[in-house]
Amino acid sequence: MLRPSLALTLGIAALASAKQAPLPFSQPEALLTYPSDILPAAASKELLYLHRHLVEIESITENELEVGKWLASYLESKNFTVEMQEVSPKRFNILAYWGKTSKTPVLVSSHIDTVPPFWPYKYNHTSGIISGRGSVDAKGSVAAQIIALLSLQEDLPHSAVSLLFVVGEETGGDGMRYFSTNAPHSYDAVIFGEPTEGKLVCGHKGMLAFTVKVQGKAAHSGYPWLGVSANDVLAEALDNIIKLRQHLPWSEKYGNTTINIGRVEGGVAANVVAETAKAQFAVRLAAGTPTVIKGMIVGALQGVKSRVEGLGGGLEIEWGSEGYPPVDINCDVKGFDKITVNYGTDIPNLEGIHKRYLYGPGSIFVAHSDHEALKVEELETAVIDYKKLILAALEKQKRM
Repeated sequence: MLRPSLALTLGIAALASAKQAPLPFSQPEALLTYPSDILPAAASKELLYLHRHLVEIESITENELEVGKWLASYLESKNFTVEMQEVSPKRFNILAYWGKTSKTPVLVSSHIDTVPPFWPYKYNHTSGIISGRGSVDAKGSVAAQIIALLSLQEDLPHSAVSLLFVVGEETGGDGMRYFSTNAPHSYDAVIFGEPTEGKLVCGHKGMLAFTVKVQGKAAHSGYPWLGVSANDVLAEALDNIIKLRQHLPWSEKYGNTTINIGRVEGGVAANVVAETAKAQFAVRLAAGTPTVIKGMIVGALQGVKSRVEGLGGGLEIEWGSEGYPPVDINCDVKGFDKITVNYGTDIPNLEGIHKRYLYGPGSIFVAHSDHEALKVEELETAVIDYKKLILAALEKQKRM
């Protein structure tokens, strides 16, 4: 259920006054008239202020409360109506809009959680490079989206666009899935923010996660025939998965389907035959469906499974979620370079029939790393480009 107002939701009516007040725009009228390729100094100053505060607040998935509280306060100070949607205890999505209704034709969205570990905010004034965890993925998008919409405040009816900032995108999308179930209505277009190098994305690969768990029998390493080594069985399973990679479906648009062996663990000591072992995998689908890929994985491991079961052990495949196939995304707005990407997003987690756009500042190649960073000019360009996307989405909605 959507909970209106920050104060009623968390009982922190004094939050805005307790925090440092956001810097106001000194010349709001400048935002309405600036050339399409130049961001005014006042808007740039506000953009950097907002981005810095978002990045300075650690918000690793499951710990998004503080950044959500600050962001809600900031949006309220800009005359947005703010609703906080409780996804789980102390974890809230932020839905913001002007006026009394959240039923807008266009939704602009990104996520406020990050991967670990936390890296502090740094700004090199000489190079114009900003670094820190989330500076790119995806607080750069969050800040640019907000400033873009503020720049359109006087040009659009209050019921035209709403903002949604979700939790949990980095670990499966529970924030967006919860919003999808409780969304106020369907949308005509949704603009998603992720690092895309300032290009418009025409699609991204699908996703499937799974874990292989092996049960063996412990024994002294001097007498390995008295046990069943789970590590040996897992090694055989890994070899079969590696061979399977050469036979996975592919497409001209997305390239090859890939399987990454993300984590492997097993056994307790070098002198003990391993009783248990497991490995975690991530599949990026370039073609086909999760059902097809699951069938291929089961087939590749069937012989290993039968052999270990014959020895008194076991092999189990645990699927992380239903997964999803490749995601085609609208890229029909002129003036943008176009790309496809290999990473997953919240796009498939929001149900409904609507135009879907994916764009954001910064590169995915530095996201999730210890050198996550982007240039100020990338943030400023993103504000201008988000404004273009919002206006294009509203124009297309008028024609429907």
